Amino acid sequence: MTGPSSDDDHAFRREIEQVVNEIAQGLRTLDAGVEWFCDLAPAHRREVLQEVASYAMQAHITAADGHAGVARSEVKPTANPSVMICMDPPRYSFAGLPTAEHVAAFRVLVSVFAVADAQRRATYCKGVCGHTWHHLRPANEQL
Repeated sequence: MTGPSSDDDHAFRREIEQVVNEIAQGLRTLDAGVEWFCDLAPAHRREVLQEVASYAMQAHITAADGHAGVARSEVKPTANPSVMICMDPPRYSFAGLPTAEHVAAFRVLVSVFAVADAQRRATYCKGVCGHTWHHLRPANEQL
């Protein structure tokens, strides 16, 4: 029995990157992103949580970003993913949460990433950014 090819893995990582950055940039709603996430197999959901957690780490989120993102996420501030992301330093082991908490974890992670990434695009990357994921176009404009 063979597993997925490295090309499949790369394509899936690119899909994650596309979806998460579209949400972060307001080109896709969080609810549409959650729908995409819910359509994935549980193993792929864990992979998405790991990937988005790494995006959040790379964006250097702060506790303030965590609180702002949780408020956007519509997840209770007392839920495990909310508490984890607001810790100082944040905890990123979302893929290890019970399956029942994965949707809340996705909502929190993507929302917090959106807050931190918007700040990066407005400051650090403003006018000089070469990151392709910071220059997405709406899906109806992409050919």
